[in-house]
Amino acid sequence: MSETEVQLNKKEYHILVEIEGMTAVNLLAEITMLSKQKVKQAMQKGCVWLEKSGEYGENKQYTQRLRRAKKVLAVDETLHFYYDEKVLKTEPAEAKLISDQGDYSIWHKPSGMLSQGSKWGDHCTIYRWSEKHLKPERPAFIVHRLDRAASGLIIIAHKKQIAAAFGKLFQNHEIDKRYRVSVEGDFSSILEGDETSKTIESKINNKPAVSHVMFVRYDEKSDESILEVKIETGRKHQIRKHLSESGFPVVGDRLYGSGKSLEDLKLEAVSLGFVCPVSGLEKKYKS
Repeated sequence: MSETEVQLNKKEYHILVEIEGMTAVNLLAEITMLSKQKVKQAMQKGCVWLEKSGEYGENKQYTQRLRRAKKVLAVDETLHFYYDEKVLKTEPAEAKLISDQGDYSIWHKPSGMLSQGSKWGDHCTIYRWSEKHLKPERPAFIVHRLDRAASGLIIIAHKKQIAAAFGKLFQNHEIDKRYRVSVEGDFSSILEGDETSKTIESKINNKPAVSHVMFVRYDEKSDESILEVKIETGRKHQIRKHLSESGFPVVGDRLYGSGKSLEDLKLEAVSLGFVCPVSGLEKKYKS
C-alpha cells in the first residue's frame, strides 16, 4: 500500500489487496482510519476506484468507480481512494428534469453543476444527479457538455448505444443547439448594413471552430447586448473565447471577460432540436 498526502485533509490511497475476502469498506476503514460510515459516504460520492484484470488475462487491466461498500475484493486487485474533504462536502446544485424519454432524458443544468466528474468524486455532476433522481433508476452517460459556470439544456443517455447514437448526431452536426448570451458592449456596432448576425470562424487550439452569432437587442443603460448563438463545433469554451476575441466578452466570464462584472456567467443553452434516435420523431426542447 502506498499513500500520497497532497495537502491537509486531501490524500490519495493506492491499496493492493493482499487478503482474500475482505470487503472494500472494511479495508478502506482499516487503512485510512476513517469510520465505515464516512468511507461509505465517500464511496457513494465517487472517489473510490477498483483496478482489476479483465476477462482476457492480466494484460487487460481496467479501472472503474466502486460505490458498493460490501464488494468482496480479490487478491491482486487495487483500490484507489482519492479523499478530499473539500470536494466531498460540496453540495450539488439542483438540476431540473425537462423530459424523461426512457432511453435518454433532457435536463436543465444549473450554473455550478459539473458535466463530468474527476477522480476526486462525481456527486456534483449532472449525470450522477440523474442517476439518483430518475424513477426508475438507471445508469447515465454523458452525451455532450456544458461549462460548469454555464446553465441550460443537456442530454443524458441511459444506454451506451443511445449515447453512441447521439454522439453521431453531434458529429454530423444534426443537433440544433442554441444559446442565449449576454455580452458587454453593443454587438450591433460590428454589423454592416442589413446584417443581423456574424459568423466567427477563428480556430481554437489549432482546430476549426464555427459560431453563428445573432444580435437580439442592446440595452444602453447596462451597455450589454443579448445574443443568440448556434455552434457548428463544440470546442472547449468556444462561445466564450469567440465572443471575447471579437471584443464582446460574456457578462460574468471569469476566464475571458473584462473583470468588470461580478455576476454569474450569462450563458445558457436554451434550445435543443434533433431527430430522436429511438423513435425517429423530430424533438424540440426549450428552457
